[in-house]
Amino acid sequence: MSKNKLNLTLPPGSLEPLGNTPSAPPSAAPETERSGKFIGATSIEALQEKLEELGMDESQRKRMEFFLCQKEKITGKELSDSDFEKLGELGAGNGGVVMKVRHCASGLIMARKLIHLEVKPTIKKQIIRELKVLHECNFAHIVGFYGAFISDQDISICMEYMDGGSLDLILKKAGKIPEHILGTITSAVLKGLTYLREKHAIIHRDVKPSNILVNSGGEIKICDFGVSGQLIDSMANSFVGTRSYMSPERLQGTHYSVQSDIWSLGLSLVEMAVGMYPIPPPDAKTLAAIFGGEEYGGGGGGGGGGGGDHSPVGSGSNVPRPMAIFELLDYIVNEPPPKLPAGIFSDQFRDFVDRCLKKNPSERADLKTLSNHEWIKAAEAEPADIAGWVCRTMGVTPLSPVSRPHLPT
Repeated sequence: MSKNKLNLTLPPGSLEPLGNTPSAPPSAAPETERSGKFIGATSIEALQEKLEELGMDESQRKRMEFFLCQKEKITGKELSDSDFEKLGELGAGNGGVVMKVRHCASGLIMARKLIHLEVKPTIKKQIIRELKVLHECNFAHIVGFYGAFISDQDISICMEYMDGGSLDLILKKAGKIPEHILGTITSAVLKGLTYLREKHAIIHRDVKPSNILVNSGGEIKICDFGVSGQLIDSMANSFVGTRSYMSPERLQGTHYSVQSDIWSLGLSLVEMAVGMYPIPPPDAKTLAAIFGGEEYGGGGGGGGGGGGDHSPVGSGSNVPRPMAIFELLDYIVNEPPPKLPAGIFSDQFRDFVDRCLKKNPSERADLKTLSNHEWIKAAEAEPADIAGWVCRTMGVTPLSPVSRPHLPT
């Protein structure tokens, strides 16, 4: 039997959103809303109605209203490099560097992602225009957006600061993430992906642990989703690392849909549950070392940033050898998909992952099916204490109650 074709070029034509239409801000959205100008009581009242329609509970709505009121401090102002004070680095990967910064005029703490692209100035301006659709993406499980601008050779994207960090960093510290925690996290991710698809016709395209963020308030939010077709194409020509989470159909360069995000979610869940990138799969000795009580070299998940050394920390003979990137991607396309090991996780969790990791996208469960899966329903019936877990794992001080601004009722 001949192997399936592996397309490593991923031409721009294959990087299209739902329905093969260019990713662009919905034309029906008012310009004032699209540019983030949420000013005055009328705007807040309209937003309250929208937030209620999205099915957020009272606590989530209040947090969103508070974020938008904070955002008004910088609304209508052009952002530039000189507006920010650098407070430290939050993370770095193939896609760019993320800094913790303070907006000097407003005092707001933000996360600023700098993406270096060797493209023409006109392309950079187009990317900034396309990123403006992020002003419309206001939901409990989507990282808030303050604005984007060009600084020298970089695209700067200013986002809500999440003090717990990304799940790849937490994974490195925790070794692995317990199943009940993953259940609550997955419920939030599914809601975020459903919101992007149903409200904005957006495929995320880059679901992985480093793009799922948490904070000490227990919030779980996804970031870095594909709203800018031009940015996606520009980065696809420059970086290959994130492809280790891509679905087989994307790696083969064929048409793909939101089902590709489902594959990436399933792969990420196996990695976070086991504590290591699962391709190639760990053997019995490695699993015994991880789950059998034996000391296991630091328990690191190697794959959070995508495309790096996915082998776990340690040098024992039972550790899977690192794969070259081409070998890894060929394995994803042509070999059986990963599975959660039996006897360690619940049957419901294993079934959920199996439904995500079908190589044929038509056989993969869709967002609605997964949202109604018994593993998710059980997690929603007894949600995990994400705030406590984040604070204990990352040594973060819990958020103190915030006196929120007066909002019209």
